Amino acid sequence: MVPSEENQLVPKEDMLWRCRQSIFDEMKKKFAQIESAADEPRVLCIIQDITNSTTVNERITLNLPASTPVKRLFEDVATKAGYVNGTFDLFWGKGVNVANTALLDQSNDKSIVDAGFEPGKRNLLLLTDKDGKKPQIALEESSGADDCNQDQFIGPLPREGSVGCANDYVSQNYSYSSILNKSETGYVGLVNQAMTCYLNSLLQTLFMTPEFRNALYKWEFEESEDPVTSIPYQLQRLFVLLQTSKKRAIETTDVTRSFGWDSSEAWQQHDVQELCRVMFDALEQKWKQTEQADLINQLYQGKLKDYVRCLECGYESWRIDTYLDIPLVIRPYGSNQAFASVEEALHAFIQPEILDGPNQYFCERCKKKCDARKGLRFLHFPYLLTLQLKRFDFDYTTMHRIKLNDRMTFPEELDMGSFIDIEDEKSPQTESCTDSGAENEGSCHSDQMSNDFSNDDGVDEGICLESNSTAERISKVGNEKNSLLYELFSVMVHSGSAAGGHYYACIKSFSDDQWYSFNDQHVSKITHEDIKKTYGGTSGSRGYYSSAFASSTNAYMLIYRLKDPTRNAKFLEVNEYPEHIKKLVQKEKELEEQEKRQREIERNTCKIKLFCMHPAKQIMMENKLEVHKDRTLKEAVERAYKIMDLEEAVPLECCRLIKYDEFHDYLERSYEGEEDTPMGILLGGVKSTYMFDLLLETRRPDQVFQCYKPGEVMVKVHVVDLKQETVASPISVRAYLNQTVTEFKHLISKAIHLPAETMRVVLERCYNDLRLLNVANKTLKAEGFFRSNKVFVESSESQDRQLAFTDSHLWKLLDRHANTIKLYVSLPEQSPGSQFRRTVFQKASGDSSNLDELCGRVKGPLSNIKSVEAILEESTEKLKTLSLQQQQQEGDNGDSSKSTEASDFENIESPSNEVDSSAENRELENQIQVSDPENYQSEERSDSDVNNDRSTSSVDSDILSSSHSSDTLCNVDNAPMPLANGLDSHSITSSRRSKANEGRKETWDTAEEDSGTDSEYDESGKSRGETQYMYFKAEPYIAEEGSGEGQKWLLIHVDKRITLSAFKQHLEPFVGVPSSQFKVFRVYASNQEFESVRLNETLSTFSDENKITIRLGRALKKGEYRVKVYQLLVNDPEPCKFLLDSVFAKGMTVRQSKEELLTQLREQCGLDLTVDRFRLRKKTWKNPGTVFLDYHVYEEDINISSNWEVFLEILDGPEKMKSMSQLAVLSRKWRPSKMKLDSFQEVVLESSSVDELKEKLCEISGIPVENIEFAKGRGTFPCEISVLEIHQDLDWNPKVSTLNVWPLYICDDGAVIFYRDKNEQMVELTEEQRNELMKKESSRLQKTGHRVTYSPRKEKALKIYLDGAPNKDLTQD
Repeated sequence: MVPSEENQLVPKEDMLWRCRQSIFDEMKKKFAQIESAADEPRVLCIIQDITNSTTVNERITLNLPASTPVKRLFEDVATKAGYVNGTFDLFWGKGVNVANTALLDQSNDKSIVDAGFEPGKRNLLLLTDKDGKKPQIALEESSGADDCNQDQFIGPLPREGSVGCANDYVSQNYSYSSILNKSETGYVGLVNQAMTCYLNSLLQTLFMTPEFRNALYKWEFEESEDPVTSIPYQLQRLFVLLQTSKKRAIETTDVTRSFGWDSSEAWQQHDVQELCRVMFDALEQKWKQTEQADLINQLYQGKLKDYVRCLECGYESWRIDTYLDIPLVIRPYGSNQAFASVEEALHAFIQPEILDGPNQYFCERCKKKCDARKGLRFLHFPYLLTLQLKRFDFDYTTMHRIKLNDRMTFPEELDMGSFIDIEDEKSPQTESCTDSGAENEGSCHSDQMSNDFSNDDGVDEGICLESNSTAERISKVGNEKNSLLYELFSVMVHSGSAAGGHYYACIKSFSDDQWYSFNDQHVSKITHEDIKKTYGGTSGSRGYYSSAFASSTNAYMLIYRLKDPTRNAKFLEVNEYPEHIKKLVQKEKELEEQEKRQREIERNTCKIKLFCMHPAKQIMMENKLEVHKDRTLKEAVERAYKIMDLEEAVPLECCRLIKYDEFHDYLERSYEGEEDTPMGILLGGVKSTYMFDLLLETRRPDQVFQCYKPGEVMVKVHVVDLKQETVASPISVRAYLNQTVTEFKHLISKAIHLPAETMRVVLERCYNDLRLLNVANKTLKAEGFFRSNKVFVESSESQDRQLAFTDSHLWKLLDRHANTIKLYVSLPEQSPGSQFRRTVFQKASGDSSNLDELCGRVKGPLSNIKSVEAILEESTEKLKTLSLQQQQQEGDNGDSSKSTEASDFENIESPSNEVDSSAENRELENQIQVSDPENYQSEERSDSDVNNDRSTSSVDSDILSSSHSSDTLCNVDNAPMPLANGLDSHSITSSRRSKANEGRKETWDTAEEDSGTDSEYDESGKSRGETQYMYFKAEPYIAEEGSGEGQKWLLIHVDKRITLSAFKQHLEPFVGVPSSQFKVFRVYASNQEFESVRLNETLSTFSDENKITIRLGRALKKGEYRVKVYQLLVNDPEPCKFLLDSVFAKGMTVRQSKEELLTQLREQCGLDLTVDRFRLRKKTWKNPGTVFLDYHVYEEDINISSNWEVFLEILDGPEKMKSMSQLAVLSRKWRPSKMKLDSFQEVVLESSSVDELKEKLCEISGIPVENIEFAKGRGTFPCEISVLEIHQDLDWNPKVSTLNVWPLYICDDGAVIFYRDKNEQMVELTEEQRNELMKKESSRLQKTGHRVTYSPRKEKALKIYLDGAPNKDLTQD
C-alpha cells in the first residue's frame, strides 16, 4: 500500500514543480525585457503641426525607444494630434543630418534609429498636409466609460465668493477649435459671453421642454418684422442650431441682441428666476394675436386664493392671484433650522397664520376687529410647475446679502395631490365662491356657522372646478388629486455666494430618461446620484451660520412636468417640422457650411504686418497683409499694392515685397526669381505671429531694385558739412560684417561720391555713443556693427582732422545733433485788450538793426511766411502802442496824482545778445508806467485752469498789474507792504542786495537748492544755462487748423541739455517780456498742460516735437511756491471747495500769507474777510489737519512743497487755538432715539486727556460726564457712516486715559469724534421703516462718495426691450 501511494504522489509533485518552474521562467523573462527596455536608448521626437495657425505654436513630444518602428511613430503622432493615421505627412525639420525637405516613409518597417533619428538629441519633425488636403480629424469613438468619466462633471470647480461667472469654470483643454466638434452626448452647448451662464441655463431648459419647443416651432416669423429684434425668431434660430449644429457650442449673441442688450449686459449677472419672468413677459407681448398668445399661461401659470377668514362669524374676504412659480423659503425668518424638504416648505407656504392682538382683522360683517385666519390656497397647478428655492436672503445683523446653503431635498416625483383637502369643498362658504379671474376679489360667508374652521389649519382648497353639484365637484377634485403627480426634469444649480457665482442646469431628456449636465459649452452625462449632490448642506449642525460652512453648489430652481399621457408631448421629428422650420434648418446649415469654409480659409491664410514708405508723401504706412498660403509672391505684391493705395503714386511693376525687420529698420532679404513661389513657403508656413515683417518697396521707373542678400547689414549714412554745420538725410548702404573699415569707406565713397582717402567715419552704436572708425584693417563686426546701423561721414581737408576726436568740431556738431530736439511753441496773443501791463524787454524804438543783431541765429526757411524779425517788430510796436494808450488814458482820467513807482529791473543779459543793454533797459524802465489799479478787473478763474483761452491767470494778472519787478513787491493801493523779513517794499531792494553781498541767506531769493523752484541766475548774475549748451534756433511756424486763431507759433530747435532758465531767456525776445514775467506749460496728450517750474532742470524730459504753451504771468522765484487754497466747510455735503491759487514764500509768516489772500478772496471769490476771521490749516487729501498759527514761518515751522494744498476755514468767533500744545478735534453728537447725527462742533483741548474731552463734550451737549461715550470716526473726513451702523459698528468708549495711544492715535488736529448719551435708548424700527431709512442712507452716502457697507454691489435691473432699443421703451421690464 505504501509504495503504491508513493507512486501516485510523485507525478503530482512533479507537475507542481514544473508549473512553478514555468511561472518563474516567465517572470524572469519579463524582468529581462524590462531591464533591456530600460537599457535601450531613447529617441526624443518633437513634432510641430504647421497645418493651421492654431496649432503652429504647439509641440507634440514623444520619447520613444530606439527600436520603435517608423509605422508605430506615425500611429503615436496620429493619436497625440487627434488625426486619422495616413491623412498627414511627416517631414524632417531643421537640426537633423538629413535633407531639410526629406519625407518620412510611413510604410517603412525600419526602426526610427535606422531611419536617421539620433538618440539623446532633439529630432524635429514637421506635420504637414498630405497631397494638399488637410489631415482628417479623428472622431471620438472611444469607449463611453472613459469618455464619460473624463468629461463628467455636475458643476464647476468654483472659487468661493466669486463675483462673476466668467472665470468660475475654465476647461484646461478648451480652445476655439474645441467648440467645432459636437459633444459625444449629441447635445450642443452654449458659449458664455462673459456672465451669461444664467441665460444659458434657462435657454437649455426651455429647449429640453417638448411642449415649449414644439409650440415655438409652430410660430411663423413675418417677413415684415425686423429679424434682429424679434425675440421669438432668434429663439427659433437658436433652438434649430441646438438641434442640428455639428459644433460643440454655439453663440447666444443674436438672442441677447434681440433683447436690446449691448455688450455691457454680458458682464452683468442676473437672477435666473428674474430672467424667466421677464422673458416670459416679453414673449407674451410679442405673441399677442397669434396662436401662441396664451402659451405661457397654458404651460406655466397656476392660480391661488389669498384669503382672510373671520374666526367669529366665518366671513371670508379673498382674492385670486396667478403665479408662474412658487417661491419656497429655505429657512423660516428668525429660525436656525431650515426646512428639510420641498414638501415641508410647500406645507409651510400654505400654512395660515392667526391675526390676533394688535394684528386683528376688521370684519365687515362683525363691524369690529376680530381674530382671523390669513393664508393661501392653491386653486390650480400648472402643467409645468416651477419651484424657486429662496436661497438669497438679507442679514440684518451684518447688513449684507447672504446665501443660504442649507440642505433641502426634493423628490424625482412630486405628488401635489397631498395639498388638496376634499372636506373643505363641502363648506358652504366655499361653494358660494366662484373663480371669475385672477384679479377677482369677493367675500363668502354662511348663516349656518359651524365650528369646523378650527380644523382648517394647514389645508388648502385644491383645484377650483366650475360645477354646480357638490358631489360631482368632490368627485372631480378627488380625480384631480390622484392625477397631480409631477416628474422632475430640470434643476438649475447656483454655485457661489450672494455676491456672484455660476449657474448651470441638470436636465433629464424625455427621449431616453437620461440626465445631462448643461454647463455653458460643456454637455455631459450625469446620474441621479449627481442630482442628489445639489441638495446642499453639510453634515453636523453649526447653528445659525451653518450655511456659511456648507457647499456653495446647490439647487436654485426646480421644474416639474405633470405626468399625464394625454398631454405629455414628444419632440417633433424632422419630417414633422412645419415648412418654415424646414427652410430655416436648411438656411442655418448653409450658413454653417459657409462658416466652415471660411474657417478653412482662415486656417490657410498668412497674416503679417506690411509696411510701405509712400513715394510721394514720404511717410511710413502700416497695414496688415492677409494672403492665402498658396498664393504666389506676384499675387501677394498685387494685393499689397491695392492695400497701400499706390495706384496713383507708382506703377505696379515698380513695387516688390521684401523681408523686413521694423524694430531695427532692417531690410533682411529680397526675393529675386521667386515670383511664382507660394507665400506659405516663403513665410515658413501659416503662423499666428511672425518674427519678421514685409516691406512693399518702391522705385522710380528709371531705377533698378537692389538685391538684398541674407547676412548683409544695413547702414544709414549721414553726410556732415562742417562749414554749414548741417547733417544730411540718410542714404542706405548695405555691407558685410567681415568687411574692413577701408573696404567700407570705398563702398560709401561709391554711394555718396566723396573721396575715401580723407573720409572720417563715425559710428553711433547707441544713443550719443560716437565711435570714430580709424583702424583700417578692423572688421565691421569688431567695430560693433549690427543688423541696422547709423554712421556719420565727413570728408573735408580742414585742420579739424588733426584734433582729438572728442575735441574736434565734428564731435561737437554730432553731439549737438544727437541732443537737439524740435519744439512747437505757442506764444501769447499780442492783444491791446488785455487787462494787464506787459513789460517790454526790447527798446521801443523798433530799430531793425538791433533785432537783426538780437536774433542773428533765426532763419526763416519759407519766403511766404513772415520772418521772425517781422513778428518781433510787430509785437514791439503793439506793446509800444499799448503803453502809450494806457499812459494817455491815465492822463485823461486825471489820475496823475497817484504816483507810480518805476520798476527796478535787474540787468538781464540775453544769451542771444552780445551787447550790454543795461543802459537801454534803464532808459526803458523810466517809460513804463503802472496801470490804474482801480480800473483793474479781477478774473474769477485761477491759473490752475490751464486750458483757458486767456494768456494770464487771475492771480498773475494781479501781480502783473502791480508791475513789480523781480525785486519789488507792491500792494494794490501802492502802499508799502510788510514782508517776511520785516522790511517794507521801499527798502527791500537795497536791503536784499546788501545782504546778498554779505553772503547771508535770510531772504526769499536765497532759498535752498531743493526748495520749490530754482533761481534763474547764479551768483554772478549769469544764466546757468549760458555757460555750455547754447544751441537755439527759432523759425516761424504755421500751426494746424483749430490750434487757435490769432496765436503765433515758433518752431524751435534747441539742445535739450539747456536749462529751463536759459531756454526762457532765449524766448524773451519773442514773448516781449522778461523771463520772470511768463510761464512755460508743457502740453501732454488730450491737451493737458502742466507748468514747468524747476529752472535748473534741463529739457531732457521733453520729447521731439513736443508742444509748449507760453502764458504771461509772474513766474515763481527761488523760494516761492504755488499753493492751492481750498475752503473747509465741515457741515456741508461737500466739505472741500476749491477757492484760488496763491503764492507763498519761504520766510513768510502765516499772518502775512493771510493778508495777501484778503484781496484775492474779495476779488475772485467774493469773500470779504478780515485777517482774524479765518485760519489756515494743513490739508491731506480731504482731511483737515494741523491748524497754522499766525506766527508760524513757512519752511521753518511749516514744511511746504510745490503744488501745496491748504485749507482756509472761516471762524464763527475769535481764534481759540493759541499754541501748538493745544488739540482741536471735531465732535458730532449721535442721537439713537431719533436715529440722527447732529452738526460738527469744534472742541479745543489743552491736553490729550480723555477726561478733559468728556468735560468739553459735557459743556456743549449738557450730557453728564459719567454718561458720555465717544468713538473715533473712520476713513476720510467727514467720516460718513450709516445711522443703521453707527450704534454697533464703532468702537465706543475705548478704555484709554489719553487720546494719543492705541486704538485712537489722535495726535493731530482735525480728528472726528462721535459721542452719545449711554442712557439714551435706540428707537425700535419696523421693517418698513428700516427699509425706508436704509434707502435714504444709501442715497446719502453714495452722493458723498462714501462706500455703503451694507450694499456692496449695486445691481442693474434686468430689462428686455421689445423694440431692441433701450432708450425707446424704458417701461418694459
